[in-house]
Amino acid sequence: MSTNFNSIGVFAIYKFEMSRFRRTFWQSLVTPIITTLLFLLVFGSAIGGRVGGIGGVSYAAFIVPGLIMLTVLNESLSNASFGIYMPKFTGTIYEILSAPLSPAEIVIGYVGAAVSKSVLLGLLILVTATTLIPISIKHPIIMLFMLIFIAIIFSMLGFIIGLLAKSFDQLQFFPLLIVTPLTFLGGAFYAIDMLPSPWQTLSLVNPIVYLVSAFRWTFLGESAVNIGSSLVVISFLFITGVILIISIFRTGYRIKA
Repeated sequence: MSTNFNSIGVFAIYKFEMSRFRRTFWQSLVTPIITTLLFLLVFGSAIGGRVGGIGGVSYAAFIVPGLIMLTVLNESLSNASFGIYMPKFTGTIYEILSAPLSPAEIVIGYVGAAVSKSVLLGLLILVTATTLIPISIKHPIIMLFMLIFIAIIFSMLGFIIGLLAKSFDQLQFFPLLIVTPLTFLGGAFYAIDMLPSPWQTLSLVNPIVYLVSAFRWTFLGESAVNIGSSLVVISFLFITGVILIISIFRTGYRIKA
């Protein structure tokens, strides 16, 4: 295995994954945007008129960060998990493992492509939302960094799911039955300080709460959860993802068997 960084090999994986993104343009890009806009119209217009403003902004502007997170988390998971699962399913994973690529380079190729797709989608949703409602971003640079970093975390998680999954059913189980409900319960459509005391405390067990709160903080400049606590949880999730990927490649679990 080469000790130098194999940029050609990494770019080959990245280019292949991005070409799959172009081939499924409507499913990968247009459909999530339309779905998010429907959420925005239903919750922002129909329900927002009754709810009023939250945090000094309209309800529609309040839920935009949550909608972006909802889409980015799901797309990061699905793109990364499907990207690495298909080589396992078809048996071409062995060609990748036998290539002069280190585990880190393989991860960078697949995760990098998933992050690129998710961030592009998140930014397109943001741009589209700004054409419908007035949105201000108090920390735009931090917002972009946070968007990329959270996409990296969930792309790594999706990569792990793709490595461990034995079937397409297992591939869909975690995103649909765990991540999506946690995202809806993670303050995407409401502020957790609006909840009664017992439920507000229980919400803090949900890691998605910290992701959504930190991302919303970049828009509003304030959050129901302390930004320092959110950064600690985000860092913990990133480190945990790195450790799990290293362990899987080191043991060859569900890869070489």
